[in-house]
Order: sequence, then structure tokens, then C-alpha cells
Amino acid sequence: MTNPWLALESVSYVLPDGRTLFSDLNETFDQRRTALAGRNGAGKSVLARMLAGQVPPTTGRCLRSGSAHYLAQQVSPPADATVASLAGVQHTLEALARIEAGSSDPADFDAVGDRWNIRQGLRGELERHGLGHLDAHAPASTLSGGEAVRMALIGALLSDADFLILDEPSNHLDRRHRLALIEQLRHWPRGLLVVSHDRQLLETMERIVELSSWGLRSHGGNYGFYAAANAHERQNALHQLEQRKRERQREEQAMREQSERQARRQARGNREGKQANQARILLDRQKERSEGSAGRQRQRQAMAQQALALRVREAAQRVEHDAPISLHALPVAPAAQRRVLQLEAVALPCVPAATRHIDLVLSGPQRLGVVGPNGRGKSTLLKVLAGLLDPLAGLCKTPPGAVYLDQRLAQLDPRRTVLEQLQAAHRTASEGDLRMRLAQLDLDAQKIVIPSGSLSGGERLKAALACVLYADPPPPLLLLDEPSNHLDLPSAHALETMLRSYQGALVVVSHDDAFLHQLALTDRLLATGQGWRLEPWWKTRGVAAERP
Repeated sequence: MTNPWLALESVSYVLPDGRTLFSDLNETFDQRRTALAGRNGAGKSVLARMLAGQVPPTTGRCLRSGSAHYLAQQVSPPADATVASLAGVQHTLEALARIEAGSSDPADFDAVGDRWNIRQGLRGELERHGLGHLDAHAPASTLSGGEAVRMALIGALLSDADFLILDEPSNHLDRRHRLALIEQLRHWPRGLLVVSHDRQLLETMERIVELSSWGLRSHGGNYGFYAAANAHERQNALHQLEQRKRERQREEQAMREQSERQARRQARGNREGKQANQARILLDRQKERSEGSAGRQRQRQAMAQQALALRVREAAQRVEHDAPISLHALPVAPAAQRRVLQLEAVALPCVPAATRHIDLVLSGPQRLGVVGPNGRGKSTLLKVLAGLLDPLAGLCKTPPGAVYLDQRLAQLDPRRTVLEQLQAAHRTASEGDLRMRLAQLDLDAQKIVIPSGSLSGGERLKAALACVLYADPPPPLLLLDEPSNHLDLPSAHALETMLRSYQGALVVVSHDDAFLHQLALTDRLLATGQGWRLEPWWKTRGVAAERP
């Protein structure tokens, strides 16, 4: 299709619990590379699935000019899935094999369509994505998380859809494959809508559409333009709020002065009436007129005050809509130069031979970024440090109270509420204080009292971060595995700010260069084909944080 498009006409969506997620959305998505941005929980994934035809709107219409292929942000293949089924081509490959074996069933020819070279196309994509060692019929359960994501992306690219709708496609990809994805999407010839918080990916977009409680706002341009426009809009909103407050102050002062003048006139009239020895009936009528005038004035002033208060509330709502996400600084004392982590002749389980053995010592408040391609053992290293995996050999020492946050958020019980789990982690804090901290993470009063499994991916991550980072006592060592995945941009900025001020020891695994460079790291541990290499972080300035 030459000019594919997607359109929303007065679309609304109401959640099963009765809450309205978004309402009255009207927008057209054309062939420009477009990103759908917005805060966690705004409904981006629901809207993406709706545009792909997987979820019907509660009201309104969702239209598309051709076929759409949706890629979910969590790739969880069923137990019997194969590499080919994960790529979405198993049915076509099986029909092709039956035809080659002599089948004349029209259903098989319909399944193949014009994709007679699908076998060669899949093999070519596997080679291009560094997955040439995989067989199409191999079980998907043998793939790593990064490999599963790359296979699902191959399926999207092979789908021949008129519109690709990708939900956080760069999550879990290492730097090399993230850049390869960005380059592929840059040259995608048809419609493209990407849900993402990846600043590198957003920089390559031609348009960014933001979803919020106010609806959809379109920004022509890439992330830099979008960020500048948002900053300008927030400054304008703050300026307007201050202006409305000053207007209310001036008007209220003027009303007070008017009331005082009215009271003085009324008092003077009463005195003059008494001195003029007027008849009682005339004095009573004069008093009634004066009180009636004063009453009408009070009524007008009350209406004016309500109007002024409404204008201030509306201006405040615009500011609150863009209010920054904030994390409290952790009350950890500097660790001086004492040793906080030691790995001596450690052999890691289930990792390639090159990175199986490691020696590592961290002293004081060292801040270590662990980088390198997928499959080199970075997450395994963190699990050994956290005590969740035993090393095959060697000595591993970490301080008591060290906390670990994994990619799958295993610490978060999906059946329990966020508030319950945070209260269990921090028993000395009041409920009001914990509610305030969660609210500053953009987790409102409704979201923290429902099972955490019903929250969005980004909201679950923020809840897990709260339970880990606000634990009592505070952790002397943080072990974080891809902590910025799924976070909206304001939350990622807040996490960067908090981790910069954290004074304990830190080990963080991430493929997000922009995130890592904001953490004031002291060292990086690089997983290479020749083994682990520890070096000062300053050496990464202007240099890629990962190398093959």
C-alpha cells in the first residue's frame, strides 16, 4: 500500500473497574515515522493494541487502511513455541513444506500467498540479526530474552504489514542490536508507530504524539524538539499559574477595599439618619436598601471569587499534568574506603567460557556500570552477587542488606497491592508518608490499592523500585539489572537524579548509554569475547559503552 494510515475517531476506553483510561481521542497516523510517548499508565499499550485491531474501543471508531502488525513489549512465547512461530512464519513454512511434498490443498496455497521465498527470507533475517546459528524449528525456550525479542522483531519485519506498531522494541536489546534496530526502522518503507521511552530511538522519529489525561498532542520533529516543546509548555504553564494567582490576589484586595468602602458608607448613612431625626419608617427603609445593596455586592464578590479560584485550579492542573516525578534520596552514609564487594576466582554458571571466570573488588562508594552484548553473563553476575545463584567455584562476598532488582521484577508480588508491599519493606514509616512517596512516583491513590499485577509495565517497575529503594534499613549496595526499561522519560530522569545522589555502592547493568552517562559512575565492567575488563568510567566519554 502506497500511503497507509491509522485513524482514531472520538475514541474512549473504560477499564474493567470503571475507570476511564482515555476519552475523545481524534488523531491520524500517516507514513511518517511516529512515536507514541507519555507517562506510565497513560494507556499507550492499550491504544497501540487498539490501533492494531486487538482491542476494541469502548466508544468511537478505530480505522486502518491496510494490515497492521503489533509487537508487544513483553515477548513470552508458549512452551511449545519454535523459532519460526516466534517469528510468525511457522504456519507459512508448514504449508510450503506440504506443497513441496505434493499437496494441492487450496488452504495451503492461501497460507503461502506470494511468500514463496519465506524460507530464504527467514534465513537471511536470522543471519542479518546475528542469529544465523538458530534453526527455524528449534524450541523458542532455548533463546535468551534478547534473542527472543530479536526473533519477534524479525517476525514484524517479515510480516509485510502496511503498518508496524512496536511496543518498546528496544528493551532488552544490547547496544549493537539496538543501533541495528534503529537503522532498520529508519529505512522501513511503510507506516510505523513506535511506543518508546528510548531517547536514541526517539531522536530518529519524524513525529512524536504524546498521550496524557488531556488527550493526544502531536509534536512534529524528533525527541530534541519534543523535549524543548515540553519544557517551553511547562514554563508557560508555570508563568500562567503565577499570573492567575496574582490576578486573584489583586481582585480579592480590590473586593476587600470595596467592601470596606460600602461598610463605611452604610455606617455614615446610619449616623446621618439618626442625626437628621428622620421618621422610624424612613430609617428602616434606608437600612433595608443599604443591606440589600451590601448583600448583592457580597453575592457578586462570591461569584467573582469562585471564577478566580477556577482559573487558578485550571492553571494548576496544567502544571500538575507535567509535574516532575521525584524519588527521595536514600539516607546512606558514605562507605569510606572499606571493601564492600569481593569476587575471588569466581566461576559463573551457564555463561560463555570467555566470561565464566571473574575477580572483582569494589571499595567504598564505587559505582560500577556493567556493559556488553547480550548473552555474556551480565545478569548472571548480578544474581551471583545477590546470592540467588551459587558460583561454580571461588569466593563471593557482599555486604548484608544489599538489594537486587531483576529485569522480571520477581520481588513484586502481582497479587498484592503496591502499598502493602511497600509497608512490608518499610515498617517504620507512616502510611501517609509512603502514600506521598508513591504519589511522587506518579502512582496515585487508586493504583496503589489494586493488585500490582494489573498495573502497566512502567508502573510495576516504579512500584518495585519503591519497594527496593525505600526499604528500611536502606541498602548499602544496589544491584540493578536494566532499571530504566519500561520507565517513562520523567521517571527515568528522576531515577538518574536519585542514583547520582546515592552514596552507597552501586552495580548497574544497562544497555542505555544515555541513562548510564547520567549516573556519575566511577568504573565500568565490560564483558568482551576475551573476558571481563574493569576500567575507569571516564574512558567511555565519547566512546561507545559496548563493543562486540
